[in-house]
Amino acid sequence: MLSNPTLQQLRQMRLHGMADALEEQRTMTSAQALDFEERLALLVEREVTSRDNRRMERLLKQAKLRLPASVEDLDFRASRGLDRSLLLRLAGCDWIWVCHNLLITGPTGTGKSWIACALGQAACRQGLSVRYFRISRLLDNLMFAHADGSYGRFLQQLARSQLLILDDWGMAGLKDQERRDLLEILDDRYGRAATLVTSQLPIDHWHEIVGDPTIADAILDRLIHNAYRIPLKGGSMRKHNTTDSKSTAEPSLG
Repeated sequence: MLSNPTLQQLRQMRLHGMADALEEQRTMTSAQALDFEERLALLVEREVTSRDNRRMERLLKQAKLRLPASVEDLDFRASRGLDRSLLLRLAGCDWIWVCHNLLITGPTGTGKSWIACALGQAACRQGLSVRYFRISRLLDNLMFAHADGSYGRFLQQLARSQLLILDDWGMAGLKDQERRDLLEILDDRYGRAATLVTSQLPIDHWHEIVGDPTIADAILDRLIHNAYRIPLKGGSMRKHNTTDSKSTAEPSLG
């Protein structure tokens, strides 16, 4: 008779995981054999798991990752120079906690975007805030933010993200306002948050893309200092995936 009011109170306190577990225990004869502390431990465990799952869903929605990638689906068999031990260490997200950067370079089709999104998902799993942008889309958003007066607020949102993923760096040269905006973003993050950049261009060519030598020096100094690097190589994984019917779930993107 006391269970219904208790369930209501649990849900009023937003302890939905506990409430669901309590309802399940009422229908499980095996639960009746457990003592009070064992049953309470199961209720608490369910609540913790429920909260973790809700938080990850919220973080993934906020991150807006381009691809549904996960570290478990990465293909280490392709001859693209992907170091398994390094990638798995990066998936532990220590580099994000200590505010280091990660630079992934390589030809088109070698999986740069997939790896970036897989690491972004790994960060969300660990409760870290992530934002994903293709560089072209980010520059458009910055232009609109200047026009409607939300520029300062947008920069604050980016600065609060513990991991910022910038995909497809260097697809086109930067205009003056664009490189100044990028410098603002990276300056806010330097030593305070992690940034992941993917590019088809080798890092040695990034200076040319920025354009202005002084701003280029400042941007690259903030990106390259204390950065991990994953230089991918080889041909497109499109050929690899079409010739190997047993390939993993990683498609040939980025």
